[in-house]
Amino acid sequence: MNFDLSEDDEMLKALAERFVSDRYDLDRRRAYLAEPQGFARDNWALLGELGLIGALFEADDGGLGLDATAVATVFEALGRGLVVEPLIENVLLAGRLFAAGATDSLRGDWLPRLLDGSARVALAHVEAGARNGNLWVNARARPDGDGAVLSGTKDYVPCGSGADGYIVTARDAGAPGDANGLGLWFVPAEAPGLQASSWRMADGTMAVSLAFDNVAARRLTGGADLLASAETLASLARAAEALGVMQRLFDDTLDYLRTRQQFGAPLASFQAIQHRMAAQYAAIEQSRALVELAIVSQPGASQPGEGFATAVYGARAFIADASLMLGHEMIQFHGGMGVTDELAVGHGHKRLLVLSRWPEDGGAALDRFAGIAA
Repeated sequence: MNFDLSEDDEMLKALAERFVSDRYDLDRRRAYLAEPQGFARDNWALLGELGLIGALFEADDGGLGLDATAVATVFEALGRGLVVEPLIENVLLAGRLFAAGATDSLRGDWLPRLLDGSARVALAHVEAGARNGNLWVNARARPDGDGAVLSGTKDYVPCGSGADGYIVTARDAGAPGDANGLGLWFVPAEAPGLQASSWRMADGTMAVSLAFDNVAARRLTGGADLLASAETLASLARAAEALGVMQRLFDDTLDYLRTRQQFGAPLASFQAIQHRMAAQYAAIEQSRALVELAIVSQPGASQPGEGFATAVYGARAFIADASLMLGHEMIQFHGGMGVTDELAVGHGHKRLLVLSRWPEDGGAALDRFAGIAA
């Protein structure tokens, strides 16, 4: 099977890599994370100008309709650069959900701004008491005219700080955990009765907790099935980003081992270290193979087949645990410096902590993989 990138995919990869080389080093990354929204607005505007934000939307919505190969290629490159701009959460997940479910009037007001990066939306789904991305939703939607009013809380909204609107999951019927009665609703950030409080996740990015007190909302078409489909593609992107981070940490550590002297010889010359690095190299290649399996499993890909979601969850299940083990090893090779913000290893490992646990951990992904496969 030919895994060579197409000319378009190579151009997208080069665009992402150019953005990283022009805009990123560790000092600037720290400065970006310190911003109130957890990333640089200038960088977000630049991604809009470059067309990378718009490219992630479907072709019918004004984007490029990227397939799984292109999505994985872009996010692996961004992961290698340790990019903090929330393209997965705000565009690939929430942005595409909005485009798929919004009414014509909502699309006219919001979609052009989402495509050019002048507005952002975030998905408000997970509540306290929910575990591993399930459908445990207590928030309620009470019909009110052409829309509804929402009541409840959403405790974990990654990359929601400074968002212009939220896609909220809420029930107008059914019990928590039931897919029936679960709907998607759109709420502007300035809606009366909506309260948001910001907090930082383990990797330094910003999340918000939302409280709804009879907040007016407009319904989007779709429900649990649409949410699951969007989450599958986002999970592939998260797996690809984690793969890029793993490769970055491995490469940086290999350079360090080749130059750091101990007992009059480079650390890389010691056989025990060589064996441990070889094991982590194998883990990276296994992770890459699983991502590629997911890519070719996508319906409509060059080698179409069934089981796209199955392959994605299988990749996530493996990468979640393998990436943390790799991060631990790379930190140990660096000694105490490995956990500091002075090295990319510390930055990357914190990102891997979040990617391996959000929206579900490796064990839950494995259970989901087994359930789908069964």
